[in-house]
Order: sequence, then C-alpha cells, then structure tokens
Amino acid sequence: MTTAAQEKAQANRDTIFVEDGEVVSIDAFPGEQFIMRIRAPRCAASAQPGNFVHITCDESLPMRRPLSIMRVGDDWIEILYKIVGHGLRLLSKKKSGDFVSVLGPIGQPFRPSPDRPNTLLIGGGVGIPPMVYIADWLRQDKGSWQAFAILGSEIPFPFDLKKSSLPVDGVADDVNSTMPLLESWGIPARLTSLQGYEGCHDGYVTDLAGQWLSTLSKDELGKVEIFACGPTPMLKAVADLAARYDLPCQVSLEEFMACAVGGCAGCAVKISTPDGEAMKRVCVDGPVFDASTVVW
Repeated sequence: MTTAAQEKAQANRDTIFVEDGEVVSIDAFPGEQFIMRIRAPRCAASAQPGNFVHITCDESLPMRRPLSIMRVGDDWIEILYKIVGHGLRLLSKKKSGDFVSVLGPIGQPFRPSPDRPNTLLIGGGVGIPPMVYIADWLRQDKGSWQAFAILGSEIPFPFDLKKSSLPVDGVADDVNSTMPLLESWGIPARLTSLQGYEGCHDGYVTDLAGQWLSTLSKDELGKVEIFACGPTPMLKAVADLAARYDLPCQVSLEEFMACAVGGCAGCAVKISTPDGEAMKRVCVDGPVFDASTVVW
C-alpha cells in the first residue's frame, strides 16, 4: 500500500460503524416503495448529506444492500427504497421492533460552497433521498443558503402531492405540485414526470432545470451550484446541463456494490484526475464526485 493510500485508510478509520439498528417505523407507498426509520445512534451522529448505509436485509441473506440516507435525527436515520429484488423485498417485511445490521455512514459527502449559496437540487427516483438530506442540512446550517429542488419519478411519488404555496420564478404557474416535507421546511420544490401526475412538469428533471436556469441573469448564475442523484443517464444529462451554463455540479453515483467499504472494487467507475483517467470506487472515493470529472 502506498503512503497516500495508507494515509487515506487511516483517515477513514473509526468513521464507519456497525450497529444493530432497531426498526422504529416503516411506511409503504405505491410502486413498492418504503420509508424506514431505524434507530442507529452511532451512524446518525456521524452522517453527512450524500452518505449511505449498507444494510443486512434479513438473517437469511448474507449480502448487504447499499441505501442512501434520507434524513437523520438525534439517534435515528431514515432510508427510502424501492423493491428491485429479493433482498429489498425481505427488508420491506420488517416490522417496528425488528433489528437490522447497519454499516455506516459510508462515502464522501456533498460539499456545498459558501460562494455558491443558491443550490439547485435534482433528484430522480431513488435519487430523491440524498436531495432531501442535503435540503435539511442547508436549512439548518447558519449560512445564507437558498435551495430549490426538482424531483422526478416515473412511478407514483413516495409522498402525497401537495400544491405549493412557495412561488418559483421561471417556472409555469400550473407546475405547482411539491413534496410536503420540503414545503414544511420552506424549501420550494417542483416535480416532474412523463406520467401525467397532477401539477407536475410533463418532462424530465433536466428540462425543468434548464427552463429555470435560462431565466437567471449572469450574476444570479454565478451564485448557483447543482447537486444531483439518480440514474446514470439522468446524471449525465445534469452534468451536460451544468457544463452548458458553466456551473459547478456534484453528483452522487448509483452503482451495484458488494462490500461497500472499498475492498472489492466492484463499484469502480472511470474518473478524470490531474494524472489522467483512473478507476475510483463509488463506495469510498464517492459516491459524490465532481460531475465534470466523471467519464460518462
């Protein structure tokens, strides 16, 4: 192991915990989506926006599943997940009082720049949770952040749609459905879908983001930074949009993972570095990367 690698390994030591998390609640939503709150105080105390956890879905299934953290409390974390296989189906059958093994928090977090206080948060599908987390962090931070979230889904959203009372310049008046949680925090959000959901923009998240950005002045654009999470094609489109407007953009990549702690390198992606292209592990080198460095 090189000296640099040793120093990095040392820096990561004692930052990831394994604990038996107690399921506090689990709420089901259409599209086989679930929000689970887990009492995991060590993870909650160290988590940052963009981190994820590696969870044992059931005692009968040894392989864990990586899931983004959506919210954090004093001693709990919340995750949002959609059933896509046997493991998450088993996890969905857990009940309050059950225990799941939680490994986390894992990964490099989002790092908002105070020089860019107007944050555009773009989440697609199961990429919505990290956007909720960073929105919560921004509203609690003492900085002068102003966040605007654009969330997209092609299945029913995992929350009841609400008509927003928070206006957004540059967005049509009839695009007014929002996420109630963000609304309650005073953070404007707008929803997009191709499924014709009421009050949602009929198109992709990048379509609506592009419309909004096109209404901003040069000075206003100079204060914008983009954060995004979602499927890879969506993230590439977000990266292209950011490049078009010369905006800094951080993306949280989604990849299949085995160990989730950097040992297997099964989640490696190609990243441009000052020394040339290199393979980086999404679990510990990411999942958050500068969008301009990702080799799409």
